[in-house]
Amino acid sequence: MAEKKKVTYYLGTGRRKTSVARVRVTEGKGQVVINDRPLVEFFSEEKDRAAVMGPLLITEQSARLDVTVKVSGGGITGQAGAISQGLASALKTMFSPKTEQKVIVRNHVTMVRGFSAQSKEASKAASAPAPKVVPTANADGTPVLVAPEDPAAGMVRKIRESGYLTRDSRMKERKKYGLRGARRGVQFSKR
Repeated sequence: MAEKKKVTYYLGTGRRKTSVARVRVTEGKGQVVINDRPLVEFFSEEKDRAAVMGPLLITEQSARLDVTVKVSGGGITGQAGAISQGLASALKTMFSPKTEQKVIVRNHVTMVRGFSAQSKEASKAASAPAPKVVPTANADGTPVLVAPEDPAAGMVRKIRESGYLTRDSRMKERKKYGLRGARRGVQFSKR
């Protein structure tokens, strides 16, 4: 019997208006599948495809990762925004340290979900490497302190600064009783 290949999925969830997207990212060849359809077939407009591919292009991972998405609710633009946020969340989980990951293992599948630690400052202080002294010196002869740059931390910083992790909280305002819409009342009649 053939041995099953171990697969690791990084999970993320995104929301926009009334759309909810559940995103799975794994190592692969750059395929994006949304509700069992390819990206080009699911989104007909270029702006929606660009919104979905944004987090992958910023991190330069578009040819290296396979993305599988289940999205429901809302319209086309809302779904594109939800997928974008979910994909950014999954990429953040992928590049975040092990202390901020929750790992679930079932048979040959490993699922990794991100979570926020109770004391982020304490964990960052504990995991931060001490700066090392570089043999070079400034013009006045003082040694220069340089902290080693972690490429994964740079990826998380890119995703965070790009704004893809921020939830767009704009929603349709609910209808109020006694009115014809959210704010539109009935027309006043003098007679």
